[in-house]
Amino acid sequence: MSESCPAHLVALAQRLADAGAAVIRRYFRTPVAVDDKEDRSPVTVADREAERMIRTIIEAQRPDDGIFGEEFGTRNLDAEYVWVIDPIDGTKSFIVGRPIFGSLIALLRNGTPVLGIIDQPIVGDRWIGVAGRPTTHNGQPAKVRPCPGGLAAAMVGTTGPDLFPGDTLAAFRRAAGAAKVTVYGGDCYTYGLLASGYYDLVVEAGLKLYDFAALVPVVTGAGGVMTDWDGRPLDRTSDGRVIAAGDPRTHREALAALAG
Repeated sequence: MSESCPAHLVALAQRLADAGAAVIRRYFRTPVAVDDKEDRSPVTVADREAERMIRTIIEAQRPDDGIFGEEFGTRNLDAEYVWVIDPIDGTKSFIVGRPIFGSLIALLRNGTPVLGIIDQPIVGDRWIGVAGRPTTHNGQPAKVRPCPGGLAAAMVGTTGPDLFPGDTLAAFRRAAGAAKVTVYGGDCYTYGLLASGYYDLVVEAGLKLYDFAALVPVVTGAGGVMTDWDGRPLDRTSDGRVIAAGDPRTHREALAALAG
C-alpha cells in the first residue's frame, strides 16, 4: 500500500464500512421515521446509528485520529489522519426504497484524501480507492472509459438540478447542454459507476467535505480526474463545486463550459 495510507488503515476502513452496512441493511425498506435537519435535508435512525457505530470503532482503534461526520460533528481536526464519514449519502433514495444511495468513508492525511470507500450495502457494490494504488470494485480492478468525442459524446450524471446553489445551476446547464445525455439521481453511486466506466462525467455543487472526500481516491485510482470547477485538487478547503471525469479531454471541455 501507499505510504500515505498503510495497509492496516485500509483494513480498518473496510471494517468501518462493514459495520455501517450491517446497520443500514436492518432499516432498508422498513417504516423508519424521517426528521428534518436545520438545512431541511432528511435524516433517519439508520443514518445516525450507522455513523455512531463507525465512530465507536474509530475511537476505540484510533483514539488520536480526527473525525468529521455528517451527523455527529467533528473532533480533533488538526490530527494527521482525519476520518470523514457520510453514513448514507442519498438519504432521500434510502427513504423511498431505491438502492442507489451509498455509504462514504474517507481518510484524510494532512487535509488531503488518501483513502475512500463507496459502499452500496443493498446491491453489494464496494469501490475502494487508495492513493498510489488502482481502485477496486468488489476486489477487481475498476477503470474509467475513454471518451474520444469529448464533452459532446459524454454521459453526464448529477444528483439533481435543485441541488445547485445560486448561479451554479446556469453553469451546470451549459455543460450538460453540450453533452450527449444527462442522467439525474444516484448521489455517490454515480461516481462509483464513473470509476467502473459507465459514466463519462459527473458535475455537482454545494457538496460538503463528507460528500466528496471519499470519491477522490476512487475516481483518480481508476484513471479519472476529479477537481473543483477551477481545476484545482479537492481537499478540506474546497468550496463544494466538484467535477469528475473519466477522460482528460472531457474534463477540460467541461471546465471550459462551466466557466462560460
